[in-house]
Amino acid sequence: MSHTAPEAQQSLESFGYKQELKRSMSTFDLVVYGLVFMVPIAPWAIFGVVYNAASGMVPLVYLTGVVAMIFTALAYAQMSKAFPIAGSVFSYVGRGIHPTVGFFAGWAILLDYLLVPTLLYVFAASSMAGIFPDVPQWIWAVAFVIINTVINVLGIGSIKIANRVMLGIQLLFVVIFVVIAMVALSSGTIPGAEFTMAPLWDAEKVNPALIATALSIAVLSFLGFDGISTMAEESTGDRTSGGRAMIIALLVVAVLFITQTWFASALAAGTVSFGDDEVNNAFFILVAKAAGSGWATAFLAVNVIAVGIANAIAAQAATSRLLYSMSRDRRLPAFLSKVTARQVPMAAILLVSGISLVLVLFFVGQIAVISSLVNFGALLGFLLLHVSVAVYYLGKKKSKNYLLHLAVPLIGFLIIGYVLLNADITAKVGGILWLVVGGIVYVIFARKNGGATGPLPEHATATAGEGGGEVAAR
Repeated sequence: MSHTAPEAQQSLESFGYKQELKRSMSTFDLVVYGLVFMVPIAPWAIFGVVYNAASGMVPLVYLTGVVAMIFTALAYAQMSKAFPIAGSVFSYVGRGIHPTVGFFAGWAILLDYLLVPTLLYVFAASSMAGIFPDVPQWIWAVAFVIINTVINVLGIGSIKIANRVMLGIQLLFVVIFVVIAMVALSSGTIPGAEFTMAPLWDAEKVNPALIATALSIAVLSFLGFDGISTMAEESTGDRTSGGRAMIIALLVVAVLFITQTWFASALAAGTVSFGDDEVNNAFFILVAKAAGSGWATAFLAVNVIAVGIANAIAAQAATSRLLYSMSRDRRLPAFLSKVTARQVPMAAILLVSGISLVLVLFFVGQIAVISSLVNFGALLGFLLLHVSVAVYYLGKKKSKNYLLHLAVPLIGFLIIGYVLLNADITAKVGGILWLVVGGIVYVIFARKNGGATGPLPEHATATAGEGGGEVAAR
């Protein structure tokens, strides 16, 4: 363990919490976790849809996305440095603005975190149906839930190993694809295919409407880096470790996205748009043309593993830590904050699995609906995060760093606000209903705890009641 781990533990205790989770995640592990959560090969599954929406300029979409999301990553870095605890936006907004606002920020992003595993299972099961059409999709979904639950219950060590293995497999296939594309382009395997700057920039096609479309698609493509913030109490680094990991992971995955889609766009050989019968499998069709159907099937299988296992493991871990943090602070049922001998929030992990099992059976085949709700929760959480940066640093800490604490959150707020305003109507209606439910939950637990906030006694340090933790003062 890093020599900074004791310092990190002392930092946690200064906020009034006992160290209950196992500190074994180095900055490298956090970066790996973030990359796995964002899925380095994510563009494969949506390449055709993005290609059609962006007039063939898919790399431009991802370049736009990383420029847009870097502001949110910087905001996360600022708040994770101030409050290196597991609650993510629940803790950042609650301490930066007010505990009540923090609850609704946490509740909003909980919609994202609770539904992401379901979305991943449904998507992976749907892809497996393409390989094994005679096997019902729900069987695959249940199998993925069981595998991921076992890995999460075994502890952070098993998650680290799984993350490294899964990331290695994905990166290997990224390299294989680049080699396949380069060979195909140099040998003329696909007539008319050539590597040009057009996919990244075509002045005749670029206009404000296209950039706006690209922005909406791209911002949502990078969701997942924020999950690193939920690992704060398992990090062996200092206060800045989580923030650094988020920015590094975001930039690395952006390079991977842009590289892959640039080569894939070149293989498309000037295709104006993919038809309805090809759009959902456009990437794999291009691989088949360049290297044969066997390679296309191998890429599809890796995509299923990356989504159904690797990504879902990370999502389940992040969700359980958020539930643990909100429960520990008396905002959700206390049993969710129970930690096992393996130093994992077992009840929270099992609850996420149970919810996923129920929702998978209900939402099989309805990827669009789940996606829209996931997006609403994440975007609203991000929006409040940007507000918390300005309120905490400028208002409470009297910071004079107007670049990081005013300009960055303001630009981030405007970008996220634009995407949220243009979200699907289903997302808005579903999101509002979720917030209404959150209001009811908030009232129930506020009355139950007599308005008290902060850690339950079993999670508090001896100094929590003596002003040692900021939570106690609230």
